[in-house]
Amino acid sequence: MSFSKWQGSNRSRKGKSADKPVTKQVEGRDISESLEETTSSIKELLGGSDDFIVHSFQIFGQHAAVLFYFTDITDHAVINNTILKPLKYGPPHIDVESIPLHALRDTLLEDTLYHSEGFAERNISILIDSLLRGQSVVVIDGLNEAIVIETRKLAQRSIEQPATEQVIRGAREGFIESLGTNISLLRYRLQTPDFRVKSLQIGTKTKSKVAVCYMEGITNPGIVKEVNKRLSSIDIDAVLDAGYLEQFIEDNHWSPFPQIQYTERPDKVVANLLEGRVAIMVDGSPMALIAPTVFSQFYQTVEDYTERYVLMSAIRMSRLVALVFSLVFPSLYVAIISFNPELIPTEFAVAVAGGRAGVPFPAVIEVLVIEISMEVLREATIRLPQQVGGALSIVGVLVIGQAAVAAGFSSPITVVIIALTTIGSFATPAYNAALALRILRFPLIILAGVFGLYGVMVGLILITNHLLSLKSFGVPYLSPFVPGNVQGMRDLLTRGPLWKMKNRPSFLHPQDTTRLGGDMIDQVDHASNNIMSSTHPNGDKGH
Repeated sequence: MSFSKWQGSNRSRKGKSADKPVTKQVEGRDISESLEETTSSIKELLGGSDDFIVHSFQIFGQHAAVLFYFTDITDHAVINNTILKPLKYGPPHIDVESIPLHALRDTLLEDTLYHSEGFAERNISILIDSLLRGQSVVVIDGLNEAIVIETRKLAQRSIEQPATEQVIRGAREGFIESLGTNISLLRYRLQTPDFRVKSLQIGTKTKSKVAVCYMEGITNPGIVKEVNKRLSSIDIDAVLDAGYLEQFIEDNHWSPFPQIQYTERPDKVVANLLEGRVAIMVDGSPMALIAPTVFSQFYQTVEDYTERYVLMSAIRMSRLVALVFSLVFPSLYVAIISFNPELIPTEFAVAVAGGRAGVPFPAVIEVLVIEISMEVLREATIRLPQQVGGALSIVGVLVIGQAAVAAGFSSPITVVIIALTTIGSFATPAYNAALALRILRFPLIILAGVFGLYGVMVGLILITNHLLSLKSFGVPYLSPFVPGNVQGMRDLLTRGPLWKMKNRPSFLHPQDTTRLGGDMIDQVDHASNNIMSSTHPNGDKGH
């Protein structure tokens, strides 16, 4: 072969190799005993970055070695005091000059390094992955194994109150972006050996660490197995947030209703784990995913269980009324005004007709325009800085609404209807569930404008049928209402007393179904105790 042909084929091979990811190029390769060869291989793969450090030194003053690490994601104090200092001076209780080369690795790991998280590795692709995660690698001349030490240190925000969920009564701690910190918040509340955490990596580029948390002996093994199966089948280059995983593992990808719940609150995750659910967390995301999920979870809050059941049952019912308002109120208004005005009282019908006298559009067009304007205003309020967003919301509601009525573009009753609908959607605790109801309002309004109350009923029947067909990891979405369960219905529309909710949700098929002692109902009955009439220490009766 001529030199030009060989050069061309060599360029072709290089081009094909360069198109592959770095870890794919060296997959299956081991480092050699030559320090120079191993150093050049690692520098060829990673040395083009200015934050990549290659530090040469002598182990015990007699063995040439090189330390590799990325300076911006490692702890320099650990590198200097835990790695370099003991490796240079050696342990005082061992004669370092008499250590043979074949015993050097064990001596370093067991007697020299001041670190509990160190191991030997010869596969070069694993070494590259370790460096990219923030670990440090020590390569020694004459050894075909490198030593990997955990030195990762990243800047992170402190634990704060959850930004997406308002805390009224409960812990003010919220998840942050560090997966280790988030797991520690769960461990703090679940001091039991039954709490399990299984880890895996997803993302060919990001290699994001994903943790699957569940309770051994409570969570059904079939749910855990299905969660791991769906996560393991994900093949994507990057997982930047838990929302990426949610879209891959949900049952119905076309449904507007969320089939997986997310939260920033550790106490909420712990409560769901104790019921038999699984939590999924991603390193770099402050959100935890909870599965399986049923529809009733989206209008319930943690405060429902920390306050007395009579009061919170009333609050939950008002929340349900607001949820129904946010879905059907505009369509009912359009259907009655356009087709069945006889359904409203005469005096009120006259007042409505007088308010709409100068409006040039039919009710369906008027409501759609105002609804779309409100959605645009709401989105603008969210995207703007917090200081400006609050002022914009007040201006939008007061000034624009009043100006639309004064200009004859809209009637006052329409503005009131849309305002009540918007307030109802704000009362829904879960943002993703409220968003689904906001989207479904528009087809209901169109059906009401075309077919009247028949259109509204057809739309609600279609939505109900869709909800009945949904499942979350095999669990019916409307459980425990459909299929019916008497025990579960105590925590559906209202909230029953805690001492009467003895069993975990049956639709999750937990291994341990009981969460209360058998005599708790008798133990909490304190009304029969006549405390003030008990005998005093001196033997006298209390008066």
